[in-house]
Amino acid sequence: MPSSVHLQRATATLPFHKQSPATFNWRVRMAWDTPIPEDVACLHMRPIGSNQCCSVVVQTVNAPVSTVWSVLRRFDNPQAYKHFLKSCQVIHGDGDVGTLREVQVVSGLPAASSTERLEILDDERHVMSFSVIGGEHRLTNYRSVTTLHLSTIENATVVTESYVVDIPPGNTKEDTCSFLDTIVRCNLQSLAQMAESMDRNDKKIASSQSS
Repeated sequence: MPSSVHLQRATATLPFHKQSPATFNWRVRMAWDTPIPEDVACLHMRPIGSNQCCSVVVQTVNAPVSTVWSVLRRFDNPQAYKHFLKSCQVIHGDGDVGTLREVQVVSGLPAASSTERLEILDDERHVMSFSVIGGEHRLTNYRSVTTLHLSTIENATVVTESYVVDIPPGNTKEDTCSFLDTIVRCNLQSLAQMAESMDRNDKKIASSQSS
């Protein structure tokens, strides 16, 4: 059952709790109420430096968690739904935690490639996390966490993706979050479309087999 924990958009009024001169704990907050289980919410809390920014995007998908997860967990194939990527090559590992991938970015973005490490892949709790460790881009110390849980809507899934990243020199926190929120939101909308299409096809097959 959803707890009283809610997510709201991260802003300049984010209630940081100071731990050291340069490190804080944060809880991302959204501009609208989005009840999520407390054990899921805690996965979107992590230290953040004074030169970093963070945010979260939430997407409801009208498809079962199992269908959404089957797409999301494919660390070797992010371009299936991330249309800003044109290719992906696994350069180390076999899909377990620690696997490295190199993705090539489509032209028109301020990046060319990104080397990324799989940090969490939890098939039971439906949690995936990766960090950016190299490449030609400006996303220094980028790390994202994506979680899935059942929606209050029948047969639907709530996808929550949060991230933390260094603010590039010459950029503001607002500019950085605005740009990345747009990318993440487009990715999750694409994920939703793909999973919903898969679910419709599965239902058609099941219906034809039972008739």
